[in-house]
Amino acid sequence: MNLQDRYVNPFTDFGFKKLFGSEPNKEFLIDFLNTLLPENHRIEDLTYTKSEHLGGSPLDRKAIFDLYCTGKDGSKFIVEVQKAKQNFFKDRSIYYSTFPIQEQAKRGDWDFKLAHVYTVGILDFEFQDGQSSENVKTVVKLKDAKGEVFYDKLTFIYLEMPKFDKTEEQLESNYDKWLYVFKHLPYLQNRPRKLQERIFEKFFRLAEIANFTPEERENYEDSLKYYRDLKNVVDTSFVEGKAEGKAEGKEERAIEIARNILGKGLDISLISELTGLSQEEIEKLKK
Repeated sequence: MNLQDRYVNPFTDFGFKKLFGSEPNKEFLIDFLNTLLPENHRIEDLTYTKSEHLGGSPLDRKAIFDLYCTGKDGSKFIVEVQKAKQNFFKDRSIYYSTFPIQEQAKRGDWDFKLAHVYTVGILDFEFQDGQSSENVKTVVKLKDAKGEVFYDKLTFIYLEMPKFDKTEEQLESNYDKWLYVFKHLPYLQNRPRKLQERIFEKFFRLAEIANFTPEERENYEDSLKYYRDLKNVVDTSFVEGKAEGKAEGKEERAIEIARNILGKGLDISLISELTGLSQEEIEKLKK
């Protein structure tokens, strides 16, 4: 870890959970989520729920850091930071949203009334392949053939962080400020003058690495190392859509990437998900 780093990186597993994943600090998550939700559905309070259904694959466990919460009114929230893009990213997002829906089922007489379910993805990549939209935030609801909302209790909100390019001087809303924090926190040496509200004062104090215990510092260093290794993989992976050519060319590129990252200590199954090669093919490359 760079000894000059002052604040924790929120795109690491440790950093995300430290800043947003505990009851004593839930005011930060509530404040952030309220910048994304409609005015009539702001969160007053929430509790953290076990997320044993989430993160089933090696890539999920290593590259996607999720929180599962329940609002005071019963609304369900899946909030996740995702560093690496999967081949079936949207499929995965839909799949995990079904768990908080199914668990609302009640025994006996039940009229099937459901609470709202929100999936919030903070993405360190652009997932709108082939689309030139400059919008950082994408909101998705279930609509009919006329484009009208068919069901308003299932909402997906995606934040494509590479598209956020506002400077400190351009920050206006709380939404702007939280996105600025996500993107720039590990590179700051002081709290920006535009972020002087009480909540950001507390947030930056919590994020300061100097306040970590020795054990927390060690855990963060491990988490940061993995983040950087994975970033290197993702930035060069053809899965990002940056490789061109025929299927044969993509396979050659995948083999080249796998060879380059085998020495970084990543799981074979994780390399398989990132490159599209089978585990058997990667084992042969390893030999």
